[in-house]
Amino acid sequence: QVQLVESGGGLVQAGGSLRLSCAASGRTFNNYPMAWFRQAPGKEREFGAAITGSTGTKYYADSVKGRFTISRDNTKNTVYLQMNSLNPEDTAVYYCAAGLKSGNVYYPATYNYWGQGTQVTVSS
Repeated sequence: QVQLVESGGGLVQAGGSLRLSCAASGRTFNNYPMAWFRQAPGKEREFGAAITGSTGTKYYADSVKGRFTISRDNTKNTVYLQMNSLNPEDTAVYYCAAGLKSGNVYYPATYNYWGQGTQVTVSS
């Protein structure tokens, strides 16, 4: 059974940092994309960041570029999201996603598996 387990969410003050982790099990995703999406209260789920498996190419939404860094450790089948300079607008449930094919990394349908989500709350 494939499972994505997220951790690292919580409450942080504005300007602070958090690192999210997503550990995959049941299948290796070394050659496939992994990503983070987020959904703020009352808003639609939106793309945050992605990283490809073949080249490690990184993609970011404009809203997080320069503040967030996505990375992966293929020896651990794990993807990370380092979040710096957090502001209240970053408050959301963050979802990890993993694909089994190449495709448009911004497109949710590219991803076959999703984590349960982890809450990130940034206080002002």
